[in-house]
Amino acid sequence: MSIQNGMEKPVLSELPTISDRMTFIYLEHCRISREDGAVTVKDIEGTVYIPAAAITVLLLGPGTEITHRAMELIGDTGISVIWIGEHGVRYYAHGRALNSHTRLLEKQAKLVSNTRSHLEVVRKMYAMRFKDEDTSGLTLQQLRGREGSRMRKIYREQAKQNNVEWYGREYDTEDFFSGSPVNQALSAGNVCLYGLASAVISALGCSNGLGFIHVGHEFSFAYDIADLYKAEITIPLAFKLAGEEIPDLPNVVRRAVRDEFVKTHILERMVRDIKYLLDDTEGEQDVNIALWDNHHKIAEYGVQYGKGGDDV
Repeated sequence: MSIQNGMEKPVLSELPTISDRMTFIYLEHCRISREDGAVTVKDIEGTVYIPAAAITVLLLGPGTEITHRAMELIGDTGISVIWIGEHGVRYYAHGRALNSHTRLLEKQAKLVSNTRSHLEVVRKMYAMRFKDEDTSGLTLQQLRGREGSRMRKIYREQAKQNNVEWYGREYDTEDFFSGSPVNQALSAGNVCLYGLASAVISALGCSNGLGFIHVGHEFSFAYDIADLYKAEITIPLAFKLAGEEIPDLPNVVRRAVRDEFVKTHILERMVRDIKYLLDDTEGEQDVNIALWDNHHKIAEYGVQYGKGGDDV
């Protein structure tokens, strides 16, 4: 057994914040390793070096191999890794990102566990989609119905604008190519959006599973967040590219979505929107381990409580 020296594990404060990183990188048919602080990607055309601290999420497609050394670096620098299927439309597994504190997670858990606060967050989400509209008097069922009508209208408008036939959102997770070109484009684009939302949620220390509109799935909150941006980003792009009859449509969609993420500063917006939804007004805090106390909320960690009270 040999021990290899490499980059020391960085201090959290030294890493770029999630909003300062690139959106995502999709890789397939390559070997992923590391060299010091860089992720190395090697295929038949050569080797590419990617600064690890600048990446938000790696989408790993078919034919990818990743070393233990690479995963060590990925864990230290807070990159989310998602293993996906051919054309980027099947989810298989993911590795969690680096969580620096539980403040937002605790707020998320409190909000989702109380019916009144849960509903307040749902209303916030719908209000973000219905800009310049007063939705305060609508019931949850009315909000859901209005959102359905809004999405159908957007699909129809985009189909007419791009001269694309549209018969509804239909897709088979077991047979990607059975769907129409526009449905293929929507699926490929939405997977990128889900992956990015999942990475941002994890990087902020929240839970992807504790959703508000979507519930019962390990990515419920990621679906909630992604839905805020579909009408702006993935739907227009999908219809535009589907109307151009482009070969290798899924790959073209992924690249176009990536470019749109950069153009719209989606990372910064996701961070801001998640904190708004969870009513987070506090700044970044140092990560300190504490003990729960039913009288004072927290008690100091590293102290032996009882006779003597000596540090441990």
